[in-house]
Order: sequence, then structure tokens, then C-alpha cells
Amino acid sequence: MSNKPYISDSKESFKNFSEQSSPYESLRLLLDNLSKEQKRNQELLASISYVLRSFTNLDRFLEFIPVVVSRLVGVKGTLLIPFHIDGTVSIEQIQMVPLNYSESLINEILNFPLGHERGFGSDPNRLKELDKLIQSFILNSPFFVTSVVARGKERGRLYVFDLNSPFVFSNIHRRNVQLVADLVGVAIEYDLLFQQIKYYESVERQVSIGGEIQSQLLPDHCPVIKGVELAAHCRPAFQVGGDYYDFMPTKPELTGKAKEGGRWALVVGDVMGKGIPACLLMTMLRGMLRAEVLTGLPPDRILHDLNQLALDDLSQSHRFVTLFYSDFDPESRKLRFANAAHNPPLLWRSKQKEIIRLDSLGLLIGLESEAEYVCGEVLLDYGDVILYYTDGVTEAMGLTGERFNEKRLIALLDESARKFSKSQEILDNLFYRLDRFVGINHHLEDDASMVVLKVQNQ
Repeated sequence: MSNKPYISDSKESFKNFSEQSSPYESLRLLLDNLSKEQKRNQELLASISYVLRSFTNLDRFLEFIPVVVSRLVGVKGTLLIPFHIDGTVSIEQIQMVPLNYSESLINEILNFPLGHERGFGSDPNRLKELDKLIQSFILNSPFFVTSVVARGKERGRLYVFDLNSPFVFSNIHRRNVQLVADLVGVAIEYDLLFQQIKYYESVERQVSIGGEIQSQLLPDHCPVIKGVELAAHCRPAFQVGGDYYDFMPTKPELTGKAKEGGRWALVVGDVMGKGIPACLLMTMLRGMLRAEVLTGLPPDRILHDLNQLALDDLSQSHRFVTLFYSDFDPESRKLRFANAAHNPPLLWRSKQKEIIRLDSLGLLIGLESEAEYVCGEVLLDYGDVILYYTDGVTEAMGLTGERFNEKRLIALLDESARKFSKSQEILDNLFYRLDRFVGINHHLEDDASMVVLKVQNQ
């Protein structure tokens, strides 16, 4: 399509013909010209509608607008000034005909300080200053301006003028220009929605990838360990987190009953942060930790060495890891443990019917190079229950805005341990009560992971 505006010559044709024709013929010519002009305008508006239905590039669509408006109204000047979503002038999207005037005017707009301020497009007083700037550039030429609006927000300004002739804008001209401005508003809003869809699709892909990584980190089943029952589950949040738990034999070369009766490491942790980066860091920690377990060192030395190994990678990512590491000897029923600032597991004593916290001093993994950790130990009795968990459980928010908190978790563990005899039953009840607290149709803010270990009765 040519960039040269269409200038209607119907008046001149009618004048020349009327000097040589009867009144009847003059009237017929006038009606024919009006019919042709109406048909042409309909075709121009239809062309905009067609492009709007099929466009995939907003910039190309905006290039098309000034040319169509010039032909639609029959003037030689049209200027379209779109606004960014924050209300500032979108210099790179300004479109104008005739082209030989556009560069100098765009430079004027570029140097217009108000146009670079956030919220400019929503301030009527500042918009009037822009209108004055445009009017001063076209001097005394006929001038008409309308807003480009979508969903009640100013998305731009559309100016129509004629630089070289006295032109009178009729109501029909104004309605046609406003119709085009409304279509431009629809196009800009459509593009914004399209960009949002692309963004959310990207986020969804990241969440999906992160979910796959996280699912591969977590064991797909609990191992068989002599004298205890295990149950574990991670309830993922809307956003992928960095929750991690694992069960590792300290002597993986053993098989069968020897492996079941050997010492096992039980660990639960959480990388601060969410998304794929947290999952990747936990993948790295998992590999390092599994290598450390093979050394057979006590829990405090395991965490010390793990901190030394992971410090550089964690400090560069500005993330830290909480980790509770324990190992269990089925023969003596002794549990040794060390804590790197993780939520202390809860131990329900079957004889005393009371709950204690398994905690020991220790800093986050990745915080300080010389961090030291303390090894604690406890002798488990028949029927005892240990609950390992991440902060996504206690920090879960209920319908009233209250947190689930540790106090509530302790009460529910006591209730569940008294009521149910199987570790899986205890775990299921805890998650059931957590879901009721959060609300069935509400997402968790963070992953919630729980591991239940119950010492079998004699």
C-alpha cells in the first residue's frame, strides 16, 4: 500500500460537471460520488478489521494505521503516539504520514520531558501539554485529536491534520477516526494479553521442568529398614521449591537382610528460594551428600564437610540450605543427628506419651566456611515416632491468615501417634489436617514435606 494519502476530488469533479450538466445530472453525480466514498470508507474500515483479526506483530499493525486514517478522512497528515503500559510515550512505535515531516516531529516528542514520566498517559493535564506541542508543530493547520483507550486506560493519542489546506472535520470524520482509535486500542490490549500469555507459558514451562527435577530428587518409595516403618510425602506448592528428603545406606554394597539391618542415613533439607535454581542446587547437594555418607563419619562431620564442599557454589548463588542429617542403627536403635538450622524433627515417646524436639547447634549450609556442628544422639524405644518436616508445613497459611505453626503440628502428631499404629496412617492424617487448615481449593505457598519413622513394637 502506498504511503501517499488519498485526497478526495469529488467536489472538484462535481463542480466541473455541474457547469455543463442539468440539475438532475448534477444531483445524480453527487449521489454516485457519495456512494463511492461510502463504499471506499467501508472497505478501509474492513481492511483494519481484517488485519486486526489476523495480526501477529503490533508494530506492523500500527504502521498501517496513519495511512488508512489519511485516506479515510481525506487529509495529508496523521500521527499515532502509543504509550507503554507504564504510561510513558513509546517513541519506537510512533507512526506518522507524511514521512517527510515525521523525523523532525518525533525529535520534538523525544525531547518532551513529560512523556518520559511514569503515569504520563493517565494525566489529562500532561496530555494537554502534548497536544499543545503537536499543534505548535503543525501551526495553523486544521487539527483533530482523540484518545486511544482500552479497558478504561489511555493507550495512546491519534492526531489528524492537514498541513496545506483549510479542512473542516465533520461529525462523520470524527466518528470514523474514533472508530479507528478504538480498533488500535483493541490491538494494543490484545498484544499486552498475548505477551502476558507468553510470560505465563514460560513460567509454566519452568515450573514443569522444576517439578520434574524435584520429583527425580525424592525417593519414589521408602526403603525397608529393620525394626522401623517409614512413610514420606512431599506436597508441592504452586511454585516449585527446594524441599528434599532421602534415605541412604551407609554401606550400599550390602544386600538383602544385611542391608536392611545396616546403618541408614535419613536426611531432610530445604534450599532457600524457589524455582529451577533451587532444584538444581539441591541436585548438587544431593550428589555431594551421598558421597559423604559413604565415608561413615558421624553426622556432625558429615555436615561440616558438606558445608566446605558446597560453600563456593552456594555463596555465588546467594542461597543457603537448611539440612537435618541423622543416621539410625537398627541393632542398637540409636539415632545420631546433627542440624544445619533446619526445623528440628519431633520425637513422640510412646511410653511417656510426650513429644521432644531433636535439635543441635549448627549454621546454615553455605553461610560460613568455618561453621561447626554438634552431634546429638537418642535411643529410640518400641513404638516411638519421629516426624521430619520442612517449614512449608508450619508456615502454611490458613483461611483466616493464621500459620499452621509448630505448636499445632505437635498437638496433631501427639493425636495421630496415639490414634494410629502405622506410619503411613500417621502421615496421611497429618496431611489431611494440613489440607483442611489451608483449604481444599487453596495452594500452599511453599512445598510441604513430611517423613514419619515409627519404631515397630516387639
